[in-house]
This record gives sequence, structure tokens and C-alpha cells, in this order.
Amino acid sequence: MTTKRGLITDSFKVVKRSRRGGKREKRPTPPPSPKEADTETVREQELQKLRQFDLDWRFGPCTGISRMQRWERAKLHGLNPPEEIRDLLTQTHTDPEYNQSLWSEYPL
Repeated sequence: MTTKRGLITDSFKVVKRSRRGGKREKRPTPPPSPKEADTETVREQELQKLRQFDLDWRFGPCTGISRMQRWERAKLHGLNPPEEIRDLLTQTHTDPEYNQSLWSEYPL
């Protein structure tokens, strides 16, 4: 008759190691600074509005033309593009980041 064999771990003593340096005190996380929360500038907000205009297919395709041309084409066809976009484009007509659509860097 064979004897009952146990697990190999049964023959070793269980030892829990203590952490080096002892227990650490938990510190509450500091609140975010107000500067980090308000990092979005006016320029970023305006560009975000223009990107939303680019992604809105109600005003027709935007590849191959500038944002102002797309706005004018949408107005011509009675699609009622937002006047806010037109005002923004006329104020910043020399900046290519404002004039070119989101897809301008992609080949046709």
C-alpha cells in the first residue's frame, strides 16, 4: 500500500516577505491645476469648429477645395452652411491651417 503523497508546497514553510522601507503612507492625489484644465486656446476651439464643418457631409464633399469654396458652394445650393464658419474663414483668410480642409494633405 502506498502512502498518501501531498503537494510539494506542503513540505515548505510559508514565509511572507516584508516590504523594504516599511509601510508607505497613502497621500491624496492633488487636484488638477487650473492651468491644465484651461489649456484649450481660442485657436484650437476655432480649428475644432472648422474640423466639425469638414466632417459634416450635409454641405457636400470637401476634398480638393478650400473650406471657403465649400462654404460658398453649399450656400449656392441652399444647404444653409453656418454663418459662423464663413465669418471665421473671412477673418483668417491668410492662414492655410484655417483655409485648407481636414483632408487637404491626402491625395485624391
